[in-house]
Amino acid sequence: MIKPSELIINPDGSIFHLHLKPEHVADNVILVGDPDRVKLVSSFFSTIECKTSNREFVSATGDYNGKKITVLSSGIGTDNIDIVLTELDALVNVDFETREVKPNKRSLNIVRIGTSGGLQEDLEVNSFVVSQKAIGFDGLLNFYARRNEVSDLVFEEAFKEHTQWNELLCSPYVIDCSESLLAKFSNEKFTPGVTISAPGFYGPQGRVVRLNIADPEINSKIEKFKFNNHRITNYEMECSAIYGLSALLGHQALTVCLIIANRMKKQANESYKLFMQDLVKTVLDKLTE
Repeated sequence: MIKPSELIINPDGSIFHLHLKPEHVADNVILVGDPDRVKLVSSFFSTIECKTSNREFVSATGDYNGKKITVLSSGIGTDNIDIVLTELDALVNVDFETREVKPNKRSLNIVRIGTSGGLQEDLEVNSFVVSQKAIGFDGLLNFYARRNEVSDLVFEEAFKEHTQWNELLCSPYVIDCSESLLAKFSNEKFTPGVTISAPGFYGPQGRVVRLNIADPEINSKIEKFKFNNHRITNYEMECSAIYGLSALLGHQALTVCLIIANRMKKQANESYKLFMQDLVKTVLDKLTE
């Protein structure tokens, strides 16, 4: 039995942070960072079954093309993803009455829709990237058992050697996306690549405002890194934890991002909302076709 201190259930039967109940979670889950983006995604639903809100965790479950979809905001960072993935899994795979793990596990399709900064000159602002692999700079997965079983250890070592990885930093981990979900997004509209999830927006992504960073050449090294026909395409802040925890828990996960800045060209598009609407509609169509 899972003790109350380890899995907190609210008096109304909802889970501690997300305030969702087991019956609220669809098999297809869209994750967004920005709580306001839940409104955008759910605006495409024909009906809305339920809505919840607690802190940065806002959700809506409804119908799109005859299929049930849950959209949920995570806020920023892999620390929040630790909460979101753990609680989503508990909602579908733990019996809240007995506090025991269910014998028959349910696997969710989890697609993150996000914004991102591009790390290759040819990756145009307003383009869409689908993350074949994620590199976690955050260290979250290193706290969990069986971490090596789901990680691309050869890729990790090659990356650390190429960048002369600073031993003071968390050891990076590399996780693959879901092949079944990737197949739905393998067309000319999406550029495949490798995504870095950083534990911050400024220094951890090589930005300098008033504080210098430990390795001023880190982004140049990242841009040049290639391994088995893979190259690193973009930075964001959640993908690695989604992939890692999903792999350990038995869920299918994929991240698709709208590139709103090219870090190499120093270009950005602050007026990206129409492109985000296109991406959201495309993801909904692909998930329900």
